[in-house]
Amino acid sequence: MQSLENQLDEYPLPWCGVMDRDTRNALIAAVWIMLLFGIGAYYLPTVMLALGSFSTVLAGAFGVVFVLAFFSVFWLRARNQRKNQGK
Repeated sequence: MQSLENQLDEYPLPWCGVMDRDTRNALIAAVWIMLLFGIGAYYLPTVMLALGSFSTVLAGAFGVVFVLAFFSVFWLRARNQRKNQGK
C-alpha cells in the first residue's frame, strides 16, 4: 500500500494548481471565445429584427452564419492544436 504522499504525487487534484501552459492557454482562449460569442448572442435578436425589417431571408441567414461561426472557431482551434501536436 502506498503512502498518502505518494498517492497525492501520483494522482494530483485538478484544482491544486496543476495546470501546464497549453491547458492554461486553451482555457483562456475558450473563455474569450465564449465571452465574445455570448455578447454577440445577447444582441443577436436585436440585429435579426433590424435585418428582418429589410429582408427576412437576410435575418435568417445572419442567424445561421452566427451559429456556424461559433462552431467553426472551435473546429479551427482544435484543428490547429492537432497540427501543432505533431511537431
